[in-house]
Formats: sequence, structure tokens, C-alpha cells
Amino acid sequence: MNTKSRVRILHENCDPKLAEDTKLPYTAYLVQYLKDGKSCYDVTMCNKTADMFDHYYDNYKKEFKGWVQSQGRCSPRSWGNQTNSKKKKG
Repeated sequence: MNTKSRVRILHENCDPKLAEDTKLPYTAYLVQYLKDGKSCYDVTMCNKTADMFDHYYDNYKKEFKGWVQSQGRCSPRSWGNQTNSKKKKG
């Protein structure tokens, strides 16, 4: 399995405040990197931070600055199913 399939970008080049959403999975991270000298942020989900590091370092090299864990509180297993279960009840 390659690294790209283990890293899921939820929000690309977004406002870093999106990482404050407690409805995100607890495996979500706010990643910072530079693009054309400007700070950019992604909200990314992964099981292993090593996979996330590999993905971003491969793409941005020295422009990759780091990550912090999001404020997410949801289980990653139930996070993707939450919207579907709400639709079925109504």
C-alpha cells in the first residue's frame, strides 16, 4: 500500500481554524507547509503520523513545516458514518 492511500486530506489549503472543529476525528491534524513562500494549511487524517510525514515531505521537502493535532474528538471509525445515520433517521 502506498503512502498516499493512507493519508486523507479533508481540507486542502484551508483556514487553520477548521482544525478547531471538535466533530473531526481525533486522527486529524493541521499540517503547515510553504507554497511560493506563503504559509498553507491542510487538515489531514491518517492512522500513522509517519505516513503523513512521508507524504508531505515527499511533496514539499524543506517547505514542509510541521503539524499539530486538531481539536477532533470523534472516533475515526464512526466519523465517516455520522452523516449517513442522521439522514436515515429523518
